[in-house]
Amino acid sequence: MIKIAVLVSGGGTNLQALIDAQNAGAFPNGEIALVLASNQKAYALERAKNAGIESAVISRKSFDDPAEYDRAIVKALQSRQIDLVVLAGFLSILGKPVIDAYPDRIINIHPSLIPSFCGAGFYGLRVHQAALDYGVKVTGATVHLVNEIPDGGRILLQKAVEIQPEDTPEILQRRVMEEAEWKILPQAVAMLCRQLDQKENKG
Repeated sequence: MIKIAVLVSGGGTNLQALIDAQNAGAFPNGEIALVLASNQKAYALERAKNAGIESAVISRKSFDDPAEYDRAIVKALQSRQIDLVVLAGFLSILGKPVIDAYPDRIINIHPSLIPSFCGAGFYGLRVHQAALDYGVKVTGATVHLVNEIPDGGRILLQKAVEIQPEDTPEILQRRVMEEAEWKILPQAVAMLCRQLDQKENKG
């Protein structure tokens, strides 16, 4: 069984999509074993509690050195034998210690069709505002592997969402979540759990 950790910073809507998918039997090879938050006020922690999933908080503000923060995350993940790390609205950029500990085992959901509107500084409503400012007619979401370049890892899944004339960043954000993020993130997790499970069984 592949043990999954979901890293969160806020409301946890993508976490909820994963919990719902798990409850529906979408991850026969895996289970969400840990929800790790970067701040203790994240509502995602409440979602984890309601679902009976272990949670932990490692506050970014508690660490002066980013590498120390990364090492604390690795320690928390390894102590629970985590196999797959899912970033679901996690606002801290992970550094080399985490990426080296979980090569090709960290995925992120980004609310645009990478390579558009991505990289350092593009998160949350900023992404949707940029899409509207630029005048693109189609946006969407991307699940990708995480490497040391923000939003720079190999793309696993993408789903397009049409932009409507009356869209505001908030309306667009909601539609991208409902039509793309909440669909492709569980799909990507199921796919990777299957692949990792096959690797472990072969090994």
